[in-house]
Amino acid sequence: MQATYSSGDDLSRIQRVAHNRSGLWVAIVITLIGLLLFTGIFNFFLPNLGDELSNGPLILLGLILSAVPAAIWLFFFYRLDRLEPEPKHMVLGIFVLGALAAGALHDPLLNNVFNISNWLYSTWWSHLLGGILVVGFIEQFLIYAVVRYSIFNNPEFDERVDGVIYAIAAGLGLATVLNFQYVVRSNGVDLDIGSIRMVVNAMAYAAFAGIMGYFIGQIRFEKTPIWYMPAGLTLAAVFNGLFFFLLNRTFGRGLDYNPWSDLIFAMIVAAVALGLVFWLVERANEETLRLAHRAVREQVGLSPVPAPATTTQPVVTTTPDNPTTAADTTAAAGGSESTAPDAPSTTASEEENR
Repeated sequence: MQATYSSGDDLSRIQRVAHNRSGLWVAIVITLIGLLLFTGIFNFFLPNLGDELSNGPLILLGLILSAVPAAIWLFFFYRLDRLEPEPKHMVLGIFVLGALAAGALHDPLLNNVFNISNWLYSTWWSHLLGGILVVGFIEQFLIYAVVRYSIFNNPEFDERVDGVIYAIAAGLGLATVLNFQYVVRSNGVDLDIGSIRMVVNAMAYAAFAGIMGYFIGQIRFEKTPIWYMPAGLTLAAVFNGLFFFLLNRTFGRGLDYNPWSDLIFAMIVAAVALGLVFWLVERANEETLRLAHRAVREQVGLSPVPAPATTTQPVVTTTPDNPTTAADTTAAAGGSESTAPDAPSTTASEEENR
Protein backbone atom coordinates (compact mmCIF):
# COMPACT_ATOMS: atom_id res chain seq x y z
CA MET A 1 0.00 0.00 0.00
CA GLN A 2 1.14 3.52 -0.70
CA ALA A 3 0.29 6.77 1.01
CA THR A 4 -2.04 9.03 -0.91
CA TYR A 5 -0.09 12.21 -0.12
CA SER A 6 1.79 13.97 -2.86
CA SER A 7 5.30 15.31 -2.36
CA GLY A 8 3.93 18.84 -1.99
CA ASP A 9 1.64 18.08 0.90
CA ASP A 10 2.32 19.78 4.19
CA LEU A 11 4.19 17.55 6.65
CA SER A 12 2.03 18.80 9.51
CA ARG A 13 -1.05 17.42 7.77
CA ILE A 14 0.58 14.00 7.50
CA GLN A 15 1.57 14.17 11.16
CA ARG A 16 -2.04 14.87 12.08
CA VAL A 17 -3.31 11.92 10.05
CA ALA A 18 -0.73 9.66 11.68
CA HIS A 19 -1.22 10.98 15.20
CA ASN A 20 -1.15 8.27 17.87
CA ARG A 21 -3.71 8.72 20.63
CA SER A 22 -2.47 6.87 23.69
CA GLY A 23 -5.61 7.74 25.65
CA LEU A 24 -7.51 5.14 23.62
CA TRP A 25 -5.52 2.33 25.25
CA VAL A 26 -6.58 3.58 28.67
CA ALA A 27 -10.15 3.96 27.40
CA ILE A 28 -10.34 0.27 26.48
CA VAL A 29 -9.30 -0.85 29.96
CA ILE A 30 -11.51 1.61 31.84
CA THR A 31 -14.49 0.82 29.62
CA LEU A 32 -14.20 -2.91 30.23
CA ILE A 33 -14.00 -2.27 33.96
CA GLY A 34 -17.06 -0.02 33.76
CA LEU A 35 -19.04 -2.72 31.95
CA LEU A 36 -18.06 -5.28 34.60
CA LEU A 37 -19.27 -2.92 37.30
CA PHE A 38 -22.56 -2.49 35.44
CA THR A 39 -23.18 -6.24 35.48
CA GLY A 40 -21.97 -6.52 39.07
CA ILE A 41 -24.57 -4.01 40.28
CA PHE A 42 -27.48 -6.13 39.03
CA ASN A 43 -25.98 -9.48 40.00
CA PHE A 44 -24.61 -8.71 43.46
CA PHE A 45 -26.16 -5.51 44.78
CA LEU A 46 -29.61 -5.44 43.12
CA PRO A 47 -30.31 -9.07 42.24
CA ASN A 48 -34.05 -8.78 42.94
CA LEU A 49 -34.63 -5.55 41.09
CA GLY A 50 -37.66 -5.96 38.86
CA ASP A 51 -39.03 -9.09 40.54
CA GLU A 52 -42.19 -7.26 41.57
CA LEU A 53 -42.68 -5.42 38.29
CA SER A 54 -45.28 -6.38 35.72
CA ASN A 55 -44.34 -6.92 32.09
CA GLY A 56 -44.86 -3.32 30.98
CA PRO A 57 -42.62 -1.60 33.56
CA LEU A 58 -40.11 -4.45 33.33
CA ILE A 59 -39.85 -4.03 29.57
CA LEU A 60 -39.43 -0.28 29.99
CA LEU A 61 -36.69 -0.75 32.58
CA GLY A 62 -35.00 -3.30 30.34
CA LEU A 63 -35.09 -0.91 27.38
CA ILE A 64 -33.48 1.83 29.44
CA LEU A 65 -30.76 -0.50 30.66
CA SER A 66 -30.17 -1.78 27.12
CA ALA A 67 -28.62 1.55 26.21
CA VAL A 68 -26.34 1.71 29.27
CA PRO A 69 -23.48 -0.49 27.91
CA ALA A 70 -23.25 1.63 24.76
CA ALA A 71 -23.36 4.80 26.83
CA ILE A 72 -20.49 3.51 28.98
CA TRP A 73 -18.40 2.73 25.89
CA LEU A 74 -19.02 6.11 24.29
CA PHE A 75 -18.53 8.07 27.52
CA PHE A 76 -15.15 6.58 28.44
CA PHE A 77 -13.83 6.60 24.89
CA TYR A 78 -14.64 10.27 24.59
CA ARG A 79 -13.53 11.38 28.06
CA LEU A 80 -10.23 9.51 28.03
CA ASP A 81 -9.29 10.65 24.53
CA ARG A 82 -8.99 14.32 25.45
CA LEU A 83 -6.09 15.25 23.18
CA GLU A 84 -7.98 15.00 19.88
CA PRO A 85 -11.56 13.99 20.74
CA GLU A 86 -14.08 13.64 17.97
CA PRO A 87 -17.02 16.07 17.93
CA LYS A 88 -19.66 14.72 20.30
CA HIS A 89 -22.53 15.32 17.91
CA MET A 90 -20.81 13.35 15.17
CA VAL A 91 -20.01 10.34 17.35
CA LEU A 92 -23.57 10.38 18.66
CA GLY A 93 -24.91 10.82 15.13
CA ILE A 94 -23.04 7.75 13.89
CA PHE A 95 -24.36 5.79 16.88
CA VAL A 96 -27.92 6.82 16.02
CA LEU A 97 -27.42 6.00 12.34
CA GLY A 98 -26.10 2.58 13.29
CA ALA A 99 -29.18 1.99 15.42
CA LEU A 100 -31.55 3.19 12.69
CA ALA A 101 -29.88 1.02 10.05
CA ALA A 102 -30.08 -2.00 12.32
CA GLY A 103 -33.71 -1.33 13.21
CA ALA A 104 -34.73 -0.89 9.58
CA LEU A 105 -32.69 -3.63 7.88
CA HIS A 106 -31.33 -6.21 10.33
CA ASP A 107 -34.42 -8.31 11.01
CA PRO A 108 -36.06 -7.87 7.58
CA LEU A 109 -32.90 -9.11 5.84
CA LEU A 110 -32.21 -12.00 8.19
CA ASN A 111 -35.76 -13.22 8.72
CA ASN A 112 -37.68 -12.17 5.61
CA VAL A 113 -35.00 -12.51 2.96
CA PHE A 114 -32.82 -15.33 4.30
CA ASN A 115 -35.38 -16.86 6.70
CA ILE A 116 -32.62 -17.90 9.13
CA SER A 117 -35.02 -18.96 11.87
CA ASN A 118 -35.88 -22.08 9.83
CA TRP A 119 -32.36 -23.38 9.22
CA LEU A 120 -29.62 -21.50 11.11
CA TYR A 121 -29.66 -23.69 14.23
CA SER A 122 -30.56 -27.00 12.58
CA THR A 123 -26.97 -28.29 12.42
CA TRP A 124 -23.61 -27.11 13.75
CA TRP A 125 -22.23 -26.44 10.28
CA SER A 126 -25.29 -24.47 9.18
CA HIS A 127 -24.95 -22.46 12.39
CA LEU A 128 -21.26 -21.76 11.72
CA LEU A 129 -21.50 -21.03 7.99
CA GLY A 130 -24.78 -19.15 8.27
CA GLY A 131 -23.43 -17.15 11.19
CA ILE A 132 -20.49 -16.03 9.07
CA LEU A 133 -21.79 -15.84 5.50
CA VAL A 134 -25.24 -14.46 6.28
CA VAL A 135 -25.48 -12.96 9.78
CA GLY A 136 -21.87 -11.83 10.02
CA PHE A 137 -21.72 -10.26 6.57
CA ILE A 138 -25.03 -8.46 6.95
CA GLU A 139 -24.22 -7.03 10.37
CA GLN A 140 -20.72 -5.92 9.43
CA PHE A 141 -21.87 -4.48 6.11
CA LEU A 142 -24.43 -2.36 7.95
CA ILE A 143 -21.62 -0.97 10.12
CA TYR A 144 -19.43 -0.33 7.08
CA ALA A 145 -22.25 1.34 5.13
CA VAL A 146 -23.11 3.70 8.01
CA VAL A 147 -19.52 4.98 8.25
CA ARG A 148 -18.73 4.89 4.53
CA TYR A 149 -21.79 6.85 3.41
CA SER A 150 -22.02 9.35 6.26
CA ILE A 151 -18.77 10.50 7.85
CA PHE A 152 -16.14 9.06 5.50
CA ASN A 153 -15.61 12.19 3.38
CA ASN A 154 -16.19 14.66 6.23
CA PRO A 155 -13.21 16.89 7.15
CA GLU A 156 -13.57 15.71 10.75
CA PHE A 157 -12.48 12.27 9.58
CA ASP A 158 -8.87 13.45 9.58
CA GLU A 159 -6.97 10.67 11.34
CA ARG A 160 -6.52 7.00 10.57
CA VAL A 161 -7.84 5.98 14.00
CA ASP A 162 -11.10 7.88 13.37
CA GLY A 163 -12.22 4.93 11.27
CA VAL A 164 -12.05 2.74 14.38
CA ILE A 165 -13.86 5.24 16.60
CA TYR A 166 -16.74 5.91 14.21
CA ALA A 167 -17.12 2.22 13.34
CA ILE A 168 -17.32 1.35 17.05
CA ALA A 169 -20.04 3.97 17.47
CA ALA A 170 -22.01 2.38 14.60
CA GLY A 171 -21.45 -1.10 16.05
CA LEU A 172 -22.75 0.02 19.43
CA GLY A 173 -25.87 1.37 17.73
CA LEU A 174 -26.42 -2.09 16.23
CA ALA A 175 -25.80 -3.78 19.60
CA THR A 176 -28.28 -1.46 21.34
CA VAL A 177 -31.04 -2.30 18.85
CA LEU A 178 -30.38 -6.04 19.32
CA ASN A 179 -30.60 -5.52 23.08
CA PHE A 180 -33.92 -3.71 22.63
CA GLN A 181 -35.25 -6.58 20.56
CA TYR A 182 -34.07 -9.10 23.15
CA VAL A 183 -35.95 -7.28 25.93
CA VAL A 184 -39.16 -6.87 23.92
CA ARG A 185 -39.27 -10.47 22.68
CA SER A 186 -38.67 -11.76 26.21
CA ASN A 187 -41.43 -9.53 27.66
CA GLY A 188 -38.83 -8.14 29.98
CA VAL A 189 -35.77 -9.99 31.26
CA ASP A 190 -34.16 -10.99 34.52
CA LEU A 191 -31.94 -8.00 34.99
CA ASP A 192 -29.05 -10.03 36.39
CA ILE A 193 -28.69 -12.39 33.43
CA GLY A 194 -30.09 -9.78 31.05
CA SER A 195 -27.45 -7.22 32.01
CA ILE A 196 -24.72 -9.77 31.19
CA ARG A 197 -26.17 -10.44 27.76
CA MET A 198 -26.43 -6.72 27.05
CA VAL A 199 -22.78 -6.20 27.96
CA VAL A 200 -21.70 -9.22 25.91
CA ASN A 201 -23.42 -7.77 22.83
CA ALA A 202 -21.84 -4.36 23.38
CA MET A 203 -18.34 -5.81 23.82
CA ALA A 204 -18.62 -8.14 20.84
CA TYR A 205 -20.00 -5.67 18.32
CA ALA A 206 -17.60 -2.95 19.44
CA ALA A 207 -14.69 -5.34 18.89
CA PHE A 208 -15.82 -6.51 15.44
CA ALA A 209 -16.65 -2.95 14.41
CA GLY A 210 -13.16 -1.92 15.51
CA ILE A 211 -11.69 -4.45 13.07
CA MET A 212 -13.90 -3.06 10.33
CA GLY A 213 -12.93 0.49 11.30
CA TYR A 214 -9.23 -0.25 10.93
CA PHE A 215 -9.75 -1.15 7.27
CA ILE A 216 -11.99 1.89 6.74
CA GLY A 217 -9.26 4.14 8.12
CA GLN A 218 -6.70 2.53 5.84
CA ILE A 219 -8.71 3.06 2.65
CA ARG A 220 -9.39 6.65 3.74
CA PHE A 221 -5.70 7.55 3.90
CA GLU A 222 -3.90 4.91 1.84
CA LYS A 223 -3.90 3.67 -1.73
CA THR A 224 -5.10 0.12 -1.23
CA PRO A 225 -5.78 -2.72 -3.68
CA ILE A 226 -9.36 -3.32 -4.78
CA TRP A 227 -9.66 -6.42 -2.60
CA TYR A 228 -8.57 -4.66 0.59
CA MET A 229 -11.92 -3.46 1.92
CA PRO A 230 -13.76 -6.69 1.00
CA ALA A 231 -11.03 -8.55 2.88
CA GLY A 232 -11.65 -6.37 5.93
CA LEU A 233 -15.38 -6.98 5.72
CA THR A 234 -14.77 -10.72 5.45
CA LEU A 235 -12.42 -10.77 8.43
CA ALA A 236 -14.90 -8.88 10.62
CA ALA A 237 -17.75 -11.18 9.49
CA VAL A 238 -15.69 -14.28 10.32
CA PHE A 239 -14.97 -13.01 13.82
CA ASN A 240 -18.63 -12.06 14.22
CA GLY A 241 -20.01 -15.43 13.19
CA LEU A 242 -17.32 -17.49 14.95
CA PHE A 243 -17.77 -15.63 18.24
CA PHE A 244 -21.51 -16.23 18.51
CA PHE A 245 -21.11 -19.81 17.28
CA LEU A 246 -18.64 -20.55 20.09
CA LEU A 247 -20.81 -18.66 22.56
CA ASN A 248 -23.78 -20.90 21.81
CA ARG A 249 -22.00 -24.21 21.23
CA THR A 250 -19.04 -24.23 23.59
CA PHE A 251 -20.31 -22.65 26.77
CA GLY A 252 -23.61 -24.57 26.76
CA ARG A 253 -27.15 -23.71 27.71
CA GLY A 254 -29.82 -25.20 29.93
CA LEU A 255 -29.23 -26.21 33.55
CA ASP A 256 -25.45 -25.94 33.33
CA TYR A 257 -25.50 -22.54 31.67
CA ASN A 258 -23.22 -19.99 33.34
CA PRO A 259 -23.69 -16.47 31.95
CA TRP A 260 -20.44 -15.31 33.53
CA SER A 261 -18.50 -17.53 31.15
CA ASP A 262 -20.09 -15.59 28.28
CA LEU A 263 -19.01 -12.34 29.87
CA ILE A 264 -15.42 -13.45 30.45
CA PHE A 265 -15.16 -14.79 26.90
CA ALA A 266 -16.55 -11.56 25.44
CA MET A 267 -14.22 -9.44 27.56
CA ILE A 268 -11.15 -11.40 26.41
CA VAL A 269 -12.21 -11.20 22.76
CA ALA A 270 -12.88 -7.46 22.98
CA ALA A 271 -9.61 -6.71 24.77
CA VAL A 272 -7.51 -8.77 22.35
CA ALA A 273 -9.27 -7.56 19.19
CA LEU A 274 -9.26 -3.86 20.07
CA GLY A 275 -5.74 -4.03 21.48
CA LEU A 276 -4.55 -5.56 18.20
CA VAL A 277 -6.47 -2.98 16.17
CA PHE A 278 -4.96 0.01 17.97
CA TRP A 279 -1.50 -1.56 17.79
CA LEU A 280 -1.89 -1.96 14.01
CA VAL A 281 -3.04 1.65 13.75
CA GLU A 282 0.05 2.82 15.63
CA ARG A 283 2.30 0.71 13.42
CA ALA A 284 0.69 2.19 10.30
CA ASN A 285 1.07 5.70 11.73
CA GLU A 286 4.76 5.15 12.47
CA GLU A 287 5.35 3.88 8.94
CA THR A 288 3.52 6.87 7.45
CA LEU A 289 5.63 9.33 9.45
CA ARG A 290 8.84 7.50 8.57
CA LEU A 291 8.09 7.67 4.86
CA ALA A 292 7.00 11.32 5.11
CA HIS A 293 10.23 12.39 6.85
CA ARG A 294 12.31 10.44 4.35
CA ALA A 295 10.49 12.13 1.46
CA VAL A 296 11.18 15.54 3.00
CA ARG A 297 14.87 14.74 3.38
CA GLU A 298 15.09 13.57 -0.22
CA GLN A 299 13.33 16.69 -1.44
CA VAL A 300 15.80 18.89 0.43
CA GLY A 301 18.71 16.97 -1.02
CA LEU A 302 17.46 17.17 -4.60
CA SER A 303 16.10 20.71 -4.57
CA PRO A 304 18.19 22.95 -2.28
CA VAL A 305 16.86 26.35 -1.34
CA PRO A 306 18.03 28.91 -3.92
CA ALA A 307 20.47 31.58 -2.75
CA PRO A 308 19.09 35.08 -2.08
CA ALA A 309 19.36 37.58 -4.89
CA THR A 310 21.91 39.72 -2.95
CA THR A 311 24.47 36.92 -2.67
CA THR A 312 27.65 37.45 -4.70
CA GLN A 313 27.60 35.20 -7.73
CA PRO A 314 30.55 32.98 -8.64
CA VAL A 315 32.90 34.31 -11.34
CA VAL A 316 32.54 32.74 -14.74
CA THR A 317 35.84 31.54 -16.17
CA THR A 318 36.67 33.31 -19.42
CA THR A 319 38.21 32.00 -22.55
CA PRO A 320 40.44 33.79 -25.11
CA ASP A 321 37.59 33.70 -27.58
CA ASN A 322 35.31 35.66 -25.24
CA PRO A 323 37.37 38.27 -23.39
CA THR A 324 34.40 40.40 -22.36
CA THR A 325 32.58 37.68 -20.39
CA ALA A 326 34.49 38.23 -17.15
CA ALA A 327 33.80 41.94 -17.19
CA ASP A 328 30.17 41.39 -17.93
CA THR A 329 29.95 38.91 -15.12
CA THR A 330 31.60 41.31 -12.71
CA ALA A 331 29.12 44.01 -13.60
CA ALA A 332 26.21 41.65 -13.27
CA ALA A 333 27.43 40.61 -9.82
CA GLY A 334 27.25 44.15 -8.56
CA GLY A 335 30.83 45.27 -9.22
CA SER A 336 32.65 42.54 -7.32
CA GLU A 337 36.23 42.00 -8.45
CA SER A 338 37.30 39.05 -10.53
CA THR A 339 40.59 37.28 -9.97
CA ALA A 340 40.95 36.38 -13.65
CA PRO A 341 43.20 39.35 -14.69
CA ASP A 342 45.65 38.60 -11.85
CA ALA A 343 46.16 35.04 -12.90
CA PRO A 344 49.28 35.69 -15.08
CA SER A 345 51.10 37.71 -12.34
CA THR A 346 50.37 35.01 -9.83
CA THR A 347 51.93 32.48 -12.17
CA ALA A 348 55.04 34.65 -12.64
CA SER A 349 55.49 35.03 -8.90
CA GLU A 350 55.33 31.32 -8.52
CA GLU A 351 58.04 30.92 -11.20
CA GLU A 352 60.34 33.33 -9.29
CA ASN A 353 59.80 31.44 -6.04
CA ARG A 354 60.88 28.26 -7.77
